[in-house]
Amino acid sequence: MGAVMIQGTGSNVGKSVMVAGLCRAASNRGLSVSPFKPQNMSNNAAVTADGGEIGRAQALQARASKKHPHTDMNPILLKPETETGSQLIINGKYHGSLNAGAYANIKHQLLAPALASFERLKSEADLVIVEGAGSPAEINLRQNDIANMGFASAASVPVLLVADIDRGGVIAQLVGTDAVLSCGDREMIKGFIVNKFRGDINLFDEGYEFIKARTKWDGLGVLPYFKDAWRLPAEDAFDLTFQKPKGKFQYKIACLCLSRMANFDDLDPLSQENEIDLIMIRAGQAIPADIHLVLIPGSKSTIGDLQYLREQGWDIDLKAHYRRGGFILGICGGYQMLGTKIYDPEGIEGEVKEAEGLGFLHVETVMQAKKTLKAVSATHLTTSLEIKGYEIHLGETSGPDCERPFATIDGRPEGASSSDGLVQGSYLHGLFSQDSFRRAFLNNLGVSVKGFSYDIKVEETLDRLANHIEKYLDVDKIFSLAR
Repeated sequence: MGAVMIQGTGSNVGKSVMVAGLCRAASNRGLSVSPFKPQNMSNNAAVTADGGEIGRAQALQARASKKHPHTDMNPILLKPETETGSQLIINGKYHGSLNAGAYANIKHQLLAPALASFERLKSEADLVIVEGAGSPAEINLRQNDIANMGFASAASVPVLLVADIDRGGVIAQLVGTDAVLSCGDREMIKGFIVNKFRGDINLFDEGYEFIKARTKWDGLGVLPYFKDAWRLPAEDAFDLTFQKPKGKFQYKIACLCLSRMANFDDLDPLSQENEIDLIMIRAGQAIPADIHLVLIPGSKSTIGDLQYLREQGWDIDLKAHYRRGGFILGICGGYQMLGTKIYDPEGIEGEVKEAEGLGFLHVETVMQAKKTLKAVSATHLTTSLEIKGYEIHLGETSGPDCERPFATIDGRPEGASSSDGLVQGSYLHGLFSQDSFRRAFLNNLGVSVKGFSYDIKVEETLDRLANHIEKYLDVDKIFSLAR
């Protein structure tokens, strides 16, 4: 068949979920399908079978395609560390940190590896569904673009434009995009989709026809809001809202929303436990006194986010939480923050070469340029249960509390625990996806959960999403455009 590209009128219009649903719909039709995103910007990464890292959304889309994640699915990944700088990942491998100006200067060199990855995927699949980034209407970024129309033009891939009616102004989103594009880019767009509609679809008939008349694009459907999207791993911290029905919860877990929070999909299985109320603590909010467990997630800028944590007063809240006998778990960067010191002698994260940690664990971390990136199988010491997860971090941690490890990997101690057991730290991501471990971990903290199969829930949600898309969109036309 070939390929089709899903672009959006802006960020967070639902492109990633749309591509996942189309991938599952194609797979359910018996097609060999692969997702592809030439350039992504996200701190939520997944470790691939070929030993690299890609955006978490592409890992979910691979799952929707019933394939293993591969670095070809997202050859260029930017992982923001500061307001103006990011780690650059090419074909799954770390290539250092760049500011925005330096990246703009080399971006033209990255189209070739992106096209090479795309051609490899296309040679092995019936269909490739490509996801854009941001919006093609950002014409100031059009020169050397590899994320939207620059890639579509170079690869000769037809484009479908997705707009989000839930945020308002959907007619202006689509007609405005049409108005600012060049003639060549405008001709690449073969149709549009209105996403996240709430209420009676027929009420939008007049607006839908107006868009078709003004843009001359085919209308491929109006997609009602998919209420179960929260059950799928989110890639952007902006999307971290858990919409399960409120009830009488046994246990409350608070997660600190760091400014450079990374790999926060660790939260997804916890959010879906019926007995758990998972609360995201955002800037300016205090940690409530009735929280049982505080989770400090990973960060793409550990020293910077440690300062951010203190600016919110969360260090004081954590001390009060600990005095009340509350539990604290730090994962990856959060684990590093719980120690006494963080050293960055090579300036990997910036100009600050040394920072005082929170002091809950007697460990120290030294940042190192070599990145640890691997899938692991560990044994949790308290429960003796196996954890299949991954490590993805810069830095090595050591100290007296490492003698009470969180887990072991091939006999090697991993992580650390305080002497009273209230504070734990680990580099293991993905640990709560294992149902038996998740139940046992929560039971040890004093909460009894009935439990559920997280993997089955994700699969069922992907199938419901595919059926939802098949019902409301012209999927036959979408796939025919790829021929």
